[in-house]
Amino acid sequence: MTDKNILAYFKSPEEAEGAAAKLKALRAIDVSIDRFSRYPGDGIEQNMNPITSNFGSLGSITMDADYTNKSAGILSAADVSASGMSDGGQGGPTGRDILLTAVVPEDVHHQALRVVEEAGGAT
Repeated sequence: MTDKNILAYFKSPEEAEGAAAKLKALRAIDVSIDRFSRYPGDGIEQNMNPITSNFGSLGSITMDADYTNKSAGILSAADVSASGMSDGGQGGPTGRDILLTAVVPEDVHHQALRVVEEAGGAT
């Protein structure tokens, strides 16, 4: 019997965790949940006052990005997300920035896809 892979996108970690628990009950071989972004790093850890603090760019404050060089920070500040005028939310236009990755046995693949969809995931 072969295994099947599932990549599903969710709007919140709680939705993904609910689906992951159900997938594990279906004998999922491996399940992982990760947040992704088009910008690098884990973001800033403390609140900063932009007038008195030393920060790399507007993107590092507004988009929780961690830039390794000044040019990347400048480029990200030109994105509409940095201004706060974007309506896409943290995950972009769809708002889906949580990725659930699962490996399931082939015989439960279709049932696993239904579980993901019922939990609010998009494949």
